[in-house]
Amino acid sequence: MTNITSPSPLSTSTPVGLLTGKVIFISGASRGIGAAAGRLFAREGASVVLASRGAEALDRIVSEIRANGGVADAITLDLADSDSIRAALARVDELHGRLDGAFNNGAAIQQPGPLHTTSDDDIDEQFAVNFRSHWTAMNAEAELMRRTGGGSIVNTSSIGARRANPALPAYGAMKRALNSITETAAVSWARDGIRVNGITPGGTATEMIDAWEAATPGVVASMTTTIPLGRMGDPREIAEVAAWLLSDRASYVTGAIIPADGGAGA
Repeated sequence: MTNITSPSPLSTSTPVGLLTGKVIFISGASRGIGAAAGRLFAREGASVVLASRGAEALDRIVSEIRANGGVADAITLDLADSDSIRAALARVDELHGRLDGAFNNGAAIQQPGPLHTTSDDDIDEQFAVNFRSHWTAMNAEAELMRRTGGGSIVNTSSIGARRANPALPAYGAMKRALNSITETAAVSWARDGIRVNGITPGGTATEMIDAWEAATPGVVASMTTTIPLGRMGDPREIAEVAAWLLSDRASYVTGAIIPADGGAGA
C-alpha cells in the first residue's frame, strides 16, 4: 500500500518574490532596460526607487507600479552631475532608511563614428555618464549598504566593452573601464558583504538602439545577423539577469561580468 503524506507547508505556501523585502535603486529607469527593471523588480517584491532625467516618464511608471500594488518612488537624476547622484542616494535614505540593491543602468550613447572623428565633447560626455557616474554612485550606494550589513550592486556595461568597437570607440572604452571598476569594487568590498557584478547586453531593442539606427540606417539588421539566437534582446530579458544578480539566489556571485547577448559574444 502506498503511503501518501501531506504536502509540506513550503510547497503549499504562496511563492515569495525573488526580491521581496529589498529596497532597490535603479538609474536610467525612465525607458528601455531601466524601465523594464523597475516593473520587474516591483513584481518580484522590491520597493523600487526609479531615477532618471525623464521625470514625466518616471511618474507614469511609478503610477503603473503602484496601481498594480507595488511600492515605487521617483527621483530626478542627472548622471553627468556627481552632486545630483549623491543627492539621489541621500533621498533613497530619506525614503527607506536603507539600500539593499542598486542597478546602475543609466548611460549615454556617443555619436556613432570612427576613432579619428570622435570629438572631445563626445569623449567628455562618455567619461562623465558612462564611467564617472558609476564610480560616484557605487561609492554612495556602498556607504548606505554598509550600515545594514551589505547588499548587491549591478552595473550595465555592454558587449562593446568586450572587444574592439570601431563604431562607438569612446562608448566602448568607458564601458570597458566600467568593467574594471566593477571587478575592483567586488574584491574591495567583499568583506563588507557587498557583491558587485556587471552585465554586458548585446543588441537590445531600446530607444538607444533606435537612435543608432536613425544615425546609421541598417545597423539593426547588420547586428541581428551576428546574434546566434537570431533576434534582438528584449529589455525585460536583461532586467531578468539583473534581478537574479540582485537577489539572494546569487549570494556567491561577485566580480562577474555576465553576457546577455544571445550568443553574439561567444
